[in-house]
Amino acid sequence: MIDMDILELRREMQKRREIIKANMKKIKYKIAVMSGKGGVGKTTVAVNLAVSLAKAEPTKPVRVALLDADIDCPNVNKFMGIEEHLSVKNEKIIPIKKYGIDVVSFASLQEREDQPIIWRGPMLSKAIMQLLEQVEWGKLDYLVIDLPPGTSDSSLTIMQELVPDGIIVVTTPTDVAVVDAKKSVNMAKKLNIPVLGIIENMSGEIFGTGGGEKAAADIGVKFLGRLKLDAGIARCAEKKKPFVLESFESAKEFKHIVNTIVKEVLK
Repeated sequence: MIDMDILELRREMQKRREIIKANMKKIKYKIAVMSGKGGVGKTTVAVNLAVSLAKAEPTKPVRVALLDADIDCPNVNKFMGIEEHLSVKNEKIIPIKKYGIDVVSFASLQEREDQPIIWRGPMLSKAIMQLLEQVEWGKLDYLVIDLPPGTSDSSLTIMQELVPDGIIVVTTPTDVAVVDAKKSVNMAKKLNIPVLGIIENMSGEIFGTGGGEKAAADIGVKFLGRLKLDAGIARCAEKKKPFVLESFESAKEFKHIVNTIVKEVLK
């Protein structure tokens, strides 16, 4: 009986993987943004990367979607000022459009934004699998995935089921964040997923500078660039607006980082 249950579970998992694969076949490039720990600006990078990619070629439309895969603490909606709930049509989840991109976040399925998700690893993985199966992604040039911090079940599920075309690791310059960033890079390498590089966030007098660049050199991946600890970025976050839509220095610097990322993806 137990053997039959295991076989049935394997068949079910294989069926779900085939559905996910079919659901993703119209997406050209999948880019995951991850960090070894929370609070380093991973979601800031993911949101602004997605919006930047959508505006990368003014002469032709670039279709971009953003998946908030952080089931425990989904913050993409907060960063973008999204308050609507996801809608369902023909048993498919329809993404919410904001700032020129399609957005899917577990926050859009919650009744309240402060409602805790108290699930064990298998439940989190199951929820992620269901999102990947049911969302109507359509034809996309890029899918940006905001992974949960760390290297546990949720991140592993996404990386194994979606198989991103590249991983971007975000860190602050501090020693603790850098050590955890290296863990993220090593996880991607063990899963044979290309690491596009490391972004150093919150660089400057308070947290120091150079930690992310040194980590990239130590572990043998590209250093994509750094973002300063900038009041302009904080003001945009308060307004729930991606900072790349402004014209201050950090926005311009980030656009250079995005150009580097695109070159790494396409090479």
